[in-house]
Amino acid sequence: MEIPERLELELRDGVPVIARPLIPEDRPALAEAYRRLSPEARYNRFWTHTGEVVGDKMLDRVLRQCPETHVTWTVLDPSREFSPLGGTSWWREAAHPAEAEISLIVLDADQGRGIGTLLLALMWLTAFRAGAESMVGYVLAENRQAAGWMRDCGASGEWDGYKLIYRWNLHDLDALPETRAAAELAGWLARLGPLIQE
Repeated sequence: MEIPERLELELRDGVPVIARPLIPEDRPALAEAYRRLSPEARYNRFWTHTGEVVGDKMLDRVLRQCPETHVTWTVLDPSREFSPLGGTSWWREAAHPAEAEISLIVLDADQGRGIGTLLLALMWLTAFRAGAESMVGYVLAENRQAAGWMRDCGASGEWDGYKLIYRWNLHDLDALPETRAAAELAGWLARLGPLIQE
């Protein structure tokens, strides 16, 4: 898969941003972004109450890229002193090579600007180009905002008694619903598709 070093894009509010894969030099910024998350955001992402300091093991795991099994991206606002707005990644396990598990987070102050949908499109395309047939995301039942957003972006959901499981069929864009989020996702997929090649 051919992954561009950076993409110069524009959010729906007209703000120019840069989307690119994470690199080892992002380690301090990644740790600082984690520190800046609200306790609620950290809980919804990691499903446990954590402090403001992220461990080295987690940083190592996130920053270790492999185009076939683990991809991580960030969206940056270069006009800011602290530029990260959010980040995302997917993993594929040998036991389930057709499915990519995604995780995604947007800094609290930047939610609602379409950053998550842009990150989802990047994960969709890179996972698809790597050979995945579906993406799956796990959400706590009380995280209604994330659950609603995933539904609005076309994921089908189920409850396993502990968590909500949302899946996207990466081959079926026709399944996207008539929602603003899905329309925005489809727009990003159409725009970014030619830029991320197999």
